[in-house]
This record gives sequence, structure tokens and C-alpha cells, in this order.
Amino acid sequence: MPEREFPLFPLGIVTLPSELVPLHIFEERYKTMINDCLESETEFGIVWLSDDGLRPVGCAARIEQVLDRTEDGRMNILVRGTRPFRVLERQSHMPYPAGVIEFVDDRSEGVDQKVADGAHEAYAELVKRATDRDPDEDELAEMGAYAMAATVDFGLDAKQGLLDLRSENARLRLVTRLFRAAMKRLDMVDKAQERARSNGKVRFGG
Repeated sequence: MPEREFPLFPLGIVTLPSELVPLHIFEERYKTMINDCLESETEFGIVWLSDDGLRPVGCAARIEQVLDRTEDGRMNILVRGTRPFRVLERQSHMPYPAGVIEFVDDRSEGVDQKVADGAHEAYAELVKRATDRDPDEDELAEMGAYAMAATVDFGLDAKQGLLDLRSENARLRLVTRLFRAAMKRLDMVDKAQERARSNGKVRFGG
């Protein structure tokens, strides 16, 4: 069932369900929007305003905490992504950006345990490599694709790609590829640093 007059916050970021995001609110229209959401305890939508325009699929967010507020109404807040939605129509009669949206559900399918295990294994390896600590096994077992991806900076296109997928198995396959690609980049950085230490130069090519 579509929801009308849903507050929309076009930003240069992509937010995923479960992801914790700090926001600085300074424009008057967004001060109004956030105050309305605080008063009614409702969500608003974060939508990526890319170079190609506003993406049709965004992520709803709930305000977790107002960190501080200035006399002129500016504020720093902490929000958490909740669920993906699709923008059906933009609305311009509100004091801030809004639209008709529908929350989107995944296809009915069971999670492929082999695919999930592969994603968890790749994620654990990346976490160990980046932090020198093993993730908690029980916590890891409960993490879906969104939860794992929310802790890694993949870049906006990759995050939007995850948000656009309506299959958890497809998202798990995608994050597995992204985790492995991140590991390869770390390997390249390590090799470049080793070369730099050995002769003061990083050599490319033959």
C-alpha cells in the first residue's frame, strides 16, 4: 500500500537497513522535516542524489538520537536505516521534499545456507585482516547481507546495487564478491608498501 507525503531527504550518500548514519541538519526545510519526524516518531527516507539524478530506491531511516542542537535550530543527529522503499511520485506541496512511496519486500525464498556461509567466511576474513580481530561467531551467524555491508565502505554504486536487489541470496553473493575485492585491494596496498620500504619507489608495470 503506497504511503503519501513521506518525507524525503535527497543526499550524496546511500544508507542501508541497520546502518547507523550521522547527519548534520542545517537547511530550514530539513530542520522542519526532522522536527516533524521527532514529534510524530516517524521515519523519513534517505535517497541517493547521484550525478544521474535521484535514485528510485531509497532507505527509510529512524532518528536514534539528537546529539546536539544549536539556538538557530541546526542539529546533529544519529539515524539508523530501517527498510528499503521505492519512490512512486514526487510531491511538492509540503514544506520539505516528500513523495508517494511503497516499501518493497524481498521475493519469497529461503536463504541458501551455502551462500550465507560463503559470505560470512569472506566477511570474517576481511574483518580479521582490517582490524586484526576475529568477529564474534554468534553475532556473525545472525548477520545478513545488509548488516555486514553496513560496516564496510564499498562506495555508493555498490551500496545502491545492494539496496536495489530484492533477494537476500543475491545480496549475499554480491557482498561476497565485494569482500573478496576489498581483500585484493588490501593485498595490493601491502605489496606497494613493501616495495616502497625496499627501495623508496613503487613500481608499476614491468
